[in-house]
Formats: sequence, structure tokens, C-alpha cells
Amino acid sequence: MDWPVLSIMLFTPLVGSVIVLALPKEKPALLKWVALAISFIPLILAALVWFSYDRGTGGMQFVERAAWISAINVHYYLGVDGISVPMVCLTALLTTLSLFYSFIIDQRPKEYFAFFLLLETAMLGVFMSLDFFLFYVFWELSLVPMYFLIGIWGGPRREYAAIKFFLYTLVGSVAMLLAVIAMYLETGSWDILEMARLQPFSTNLTLAAVAFWAVFLGFAIKVPVFPFHTWLPDAHVEAPTAGSVILAGILLKLGAYGMIRILLPIFPAMFRQFAPVVGILAAISIVYGALVAMSQWDLKKLIAYSSVNHMGYVMLGVTAAAAAAGSGPAAADSQAIALNGAVLQMWNHGIITGALFFLVGVIYERAHTRDLKAFGGLGAKVPTFAGILTVTTFASLGLPGLAGFVSEFLVFRGAFALIRPFAIVSSLGIVISAAYLLWKVIQHVLLGPLNERWARLTDMNRREVITLAPLIFFMVIFGLYPAPILDLINQAVVTIVGSL
Repeated sequence: MDWPVLSIMLFTPLVGSVIVLALPKEKPALLKWVALAISFIPLILAALVWFSYDRGTGGMQFVERAAWISAINVHYYLGVDGISVPMVCLTALLTTLSLFYSFIIDQRPKEYFAFFLLLETAMLGVFMSLDFFLFYVFWELSLVPMYFLIGIWGGPRREYAAIKFFLYTLVGSVAMLLAVIAMYLETGSWDILEMARLQPFSTNLTLAAVAFWAVFLGFAIKVPVFPFHTWLPDAHVEAPTAGSVILAGILLKLGAYGMIRILLPIFPAMFRQFAPVVGILAAISIVYGALVAMSQWDLKKLIAYSSVNHMGYVMLGVTAAAAAAGSGPAAADSQAIALNGAVLQMWNHGIITGALFFLVGVIYERAHTRDLKAFGGLGAKVPTFAGILTVTTFASLGLPGLAGFVSEFLVFRGAFALIRPFAIVSSLGIVISAAYLLWKVIQHVLLGPLNERWARLTDMNRREVITLAPLIFFMVIFGLYPAPILDLINQAVVTIVGSL
């Protein structure tokens, strides 16, 4: 394309945020529709990039580069490949659906919708940036709107949750910034791809190890990896419904994306050396996240801990890819399989857990409780809600035929070949996940006798069904036929594995 599609996609939400702020607050319906209409522009452009990306050529495409801060060699440098294209599309899709669902927001809607559009620009910027300075600007920018979304429109403990979210992420970001500055001083470049080629600190293993763990900390907190996960349940429980959707669906992926785009290619030797440590953390995240989710009776907190469990699969796939660097063709194939599974799991977790948080919002708006013990027998009372919840729950537990199965299968196929002990331990998470999802979600919410408190409970309305429909579509279509997205991901994965 001869026109800057990435820049238009990136800055349209930012412009939209300013437009929404300029609209009169006395017309909430107008500003909601304007925000939604503006969000369709990056969504359409993301779809265009998806279908226009040349899978035969692969590599970075739609590249835009211009000098920005010449004194320190900073460039405005954007590009996307088979890893970032699905994340860009997921960001645009979930933002549009979240804005549509958020038409129920009556408290300060102008600021709410403006912050949401600003957050979209920040998230897209992380996935598109190929200059580390630019990447870090967008990385930090994503904190601000989410802090306010939780702190203003959240639950009773919203201020505590917002501050905890901000401080945790900021600590990791500062550690990462110090490492990035050291890497720039070593290589003279902020270019992420160039850094991967130059391999900073290759002759000083001590500095390489310190830089690796500093960058790892920044990304691990965001994923979140055990034991850096404790901010997540508070943020999820207190965030408004759409905020929880974006937090789980996109913001957690920023950390996983950083692991794959930055940490693995730039520090392959360090990642291989420390793979056992990262593998232990991944396995603990998977099993611990599932066990703690099983102990929850707050439906939203249960799904929040399930994110620790499911993002652990992403880390397991990345660890498998790192552990066997340079070990021959058979290992390279397993590396590629595991990393394909990790990237696909990022997409699948976004659509599945995003749908689950939407469904929590649907039932909470009617029942004003998330206590699983208070429900029961809703399957016959609200059949549309029950059907969508059932499909989404089965996708989350990895039922064959739905999207969650494909990514988890690929991760374990690669991990069993390369890091078998960690894969065996992690497989317990699949069993425990099935247990808590079937017992807590399906049985306590949908089955058994109807609690008379819900005798007048109404089913999902048209707005809610429209919000969930695209997510259900992708769960089914990529569960039955994942080739369209795997063909896209595989080109970039093979390139990364080849560079190791």
C-alpha cells in the first residue's frame, strides 16, 4: 500500500478521543455513537491489513519510518508481521465491541469513551512499534487511561485496585527502561529488529543476564506470570465490564507480545540458559491459577484467575521455543509448533476470556451479584445467555472443535518434545480448568433448581447478543478451521525460530 495505513489506524482513535471531549456532555447518546463510529475506522483498516498481508513474502510489511529525535537516533518506525497483525485486529475488534457494550454507562460518559479511544491508540502503538523508544512511549501510555477507567468507573475498591495496577506495572516498566537504555548505549540503535541482529552484551554475560531479567520483569508483570500476578484479581474485580474485557483481552497480551517480539530474539542465549526458571514459573502459573480459580465463588474473580492459568500456556510455549535454540531441525520444528501455539493462544484467550467477562457483566447488570452460590437453574430461564455461556466455557476449557483446543494442543505438542517435565506438570492445569469451569460456572449458574430470586430474570437483549456474536464466531471458525490465522502466524514464527 502506498498510503500510511498503520498511522491512520493508530491515530484515528486519538483524534476520536479529542472529538468526543469536544462534544457537549448534555448529549450522551451522540458522543457514544460518535465514539463507536470512530472505532469502526481502525477495525476496518485492521481487517484490510489482515487480508492484504502477503503471507508468501512474510516479514515486516506496511512499514513506515521517519526520523523523529535525530540527536539520539530515535525513529517513528511502524510495521507489522504475522505475530502483530492478529494482535492489531484483536485490539480493534475488542475495542469496538467494548464501546458498543458500554452504551449502558451513564456516569461521565464523555470522559469514559474518550479514555477508551485513547487506550486503543496506546495498545495499537505497542503492537506496531519497531523502535524501542516509541514502543516504550505507547507501553507507558496504556497505563493512564486504564488507571482512570478502573479508578472512576470501577467497583467499591476501585481506587485501591487502580493504584495497585499502576504501581505494579510501573515498577516493571522502570526496570525495563533501564535495560533498554543500556541496550541502546551498547548498540547505538533503538531499532528492535536491529537489536535482535546485534545481540547486545553478547560478550558480557553478566550484563546480558541483568538486562534479560530487567526486561523479563517488565513483561512478566503484565502477562502476568506467577508471582507477579497479584494486581490482576483486584483490577479485574473492580474494573467496569468493558475495562475487564480490554484488560484480559489485550493488556495482558502486551507482556506476552514483548516476550516474543523482544526478549526471545534479542536475548536467545540468556533465554535458553534461564529457560528452566521461566518454565517453572509458567508451570506454577498454569496449575496455581487453575487451583485458585477453583476456590473462588465470585464469578469475575474466578475468570480473572483463569487468565493466570491460560496465559501460563503462552509462557510455556515461549519457554519451549527458547529452550531448544540451535538444537537441530527436529527441535526447530517443535520450537515453531510451540511458538505458533503461544501466539494463537494469545488470540484465543482474548476472544474467549473477553466473552466471559462480557457475560459476567450481562448477569451482574440483572442480578447485581456475582456470587456463584446465589445462582442455579438459569439454563431454562435465560436460554440465550445459557447457550452462549456454555459455548464460551467449553472453548475456555479446550474442547475439541473450539478455538481454545487448537492453541493448547500446539503448545503442549511443542513443549512435550522440548521441555517434557514442565509440560507434564502443566497438563494438570487442563484437568483442573475443566473441573472449575464445569463445576463452578456451568453447574452452579445454569443447572439445578431455579432460585426463586431469579424468577423474573430477563434474557440477553439485542445489544448484548450483537456484542458476543463475533467472539462466538471466531471461537467456532478457528476451532474447526484454524488455517487462516495459523498461516499468518507461522511465517513470523519461522523467521524468529530461524534467527535463534
